[in-house]
Amino acid sequence: MPKTITSTPALATGLQHVQAWFASQGWNPFAFQRTVWEAYLAGKSGLVHVPTGAGKTYAAYGGPLAELIDAAKRGDLSIGLRVLYVTPLRAVARDIQLAMELPLRDLGLLHTAKGLPSGKKILIESRTGDTKASTRLKQKERLPHVMVTTPESFTLLLTRSDSADLLKDVRCIILDEWHELLSSKRGTQTELALAHIRRLSPSVRTWALSATIENVQEAAEIAVGLHDTPVIVKSELSRPVEIDSLLPAHISGIPWAGHLGLAMLKPLAQWLDPAKSTLIFTNTRSQAERWYQALTFARPDLEEVMALHHGSIERAQRERIEFGLKDGSIRIVVATSSLDLGVDFSPVERVVQIGSVKGVARLLQRAGRASHRPGETSHILCVPTFALNLLEIDAARRAAALGKVEARVPTSQPLDVLTQHLVTIALGSGFKPDDLYNEVRTTWSYRNLPREEFEWAMSMVREGGGTLRAYEQYHRIVLDEHGVYRVPSKRLAHLHRMNIGTI
Repeated sequence: MPKTITSTPALATGLQHVQAWFASQGWNPFAFQRTVWEAYLAGKSGLVHVPTGAGKTYAAYGGPLAELIDAAKRGDLSIGLRVLYVTPLRAVARDIQLAMELPLRDLGLLHTAKGLPSGKKILIESRTGDTKASTRLKQKERLPHVMVTTPESFTLLLTRSDSADLLKDVRCIILDEWHELLSSKRGTQTELALAHIRRLSPSVRTWALSATIENVQEAAEIAVGLHDTPVIVKSELSRPVEIDSLLPAHISGIPWAGHLGLAMLKPLAQWLDPAKSTLIFTNTRSQAERWYQALTFARPDLEEVMALHHGSIERAQRERIEFGLKDGSIRIVVATSSLDLGVDFSPVERVVQIGSVKGVARLLQRAGRASHRPGETSHILCVPTFALNLLEIDAARRAAALGKVEARVPTSQPLDVLTQHLVTIALGSGFKPDDLYNEVRTTWSYRNLPREEFEWAMSMVREGGGTLRAYEQYHRIVLDEHGVYRVPSKRLAHLHRMNIGTI
């Protein structure tokens, strides 16, 4: 059953501050944003399904922001985590943090000085693999009121011995680009973490955000868990997408195979215009590096304004490129998926996809990086690397015109993710098997998990299953005198924290 929280006059006052800030920016909140704010303040969870660039972040953030503002205005906002924003990509965490800080900065409620907030300021931080060591050290002593994080860093919170106290006051969890997580084991890992927080903080609300997904109802139910009824908020806003192809002069000018091919290098190099900010997406890091080098060789005049971006590039360099896109000093970026989710680079005018489009939803997602504003038409140029790509591009164009995108189907009860989760919870607050089994079954992916499969996973982490029981390093959890399973050594704890994640 959905949770019910009555909206008080104080919360209504907090929402008035949010609306006043919108007005100060010259913005008029969309109807779907108001709907989400009101649903959140009524204690409901759900999913926001609107086009890219329409304002999903502020739709999900407005309600919890109103609560935070109200508490700060009263001067009784104690330190501790209230809002958790989960994004699939660490590269976008900084931009999301800045977007969340903006209204608080303008209202004079953002904590920016050293030390702890006094109860009248709101602290926002990110926690990803890019977070500075000094910030991570501070977060061992205290967590911010709002944290932007990834699924892996989200799970790391559960390994802290004081996790029950740290997470008991969480009011809202926002799942950005939920469609991207949904069909992967990272999504399953997130489901398990959500189930644990819901037990620690029963009043927590979950809001998922998505722009390109077919099975909306199922996606919403997965996000909120089995014991809640989701609110699905859609919008009539439209973002037309124009999908073009860069065609060879003759079919013999492009090979029949070879996804890394550079047959279309010359026409693409001629098409590029430094006066128009452009993102060039590839499907792999090696492909990105190859095309970047080839383009700089073919167009040496672009070298000063062109850059390469992917997850293996050091954080400072990635941030320099992202800032360059915004201030106009960098005009063309060759990138992997590190830039195709959630990043609001409003100056970007054109998007290029090299090679396979990998699905209609992904193509529309990447197209949405161009003209990232409500109602604006997005343009994407597809560059085939071999002849059969042309058929794939045409099929994707036809499907997009009909509004057909792929469903994202979650992974069904993967036991490798479950075994990792058992160690995570044992490392944190510890668990009793019956309690954790019931908790795990509140997730969509494990709703039909048989007890014998749960016991198999228990055996794997308790004694290494049937074949590794003679090796002590595979005895990852042990039963203490209170009947609670815990991780027995600091070495095992360190190894587990270093290896949290899914493949």
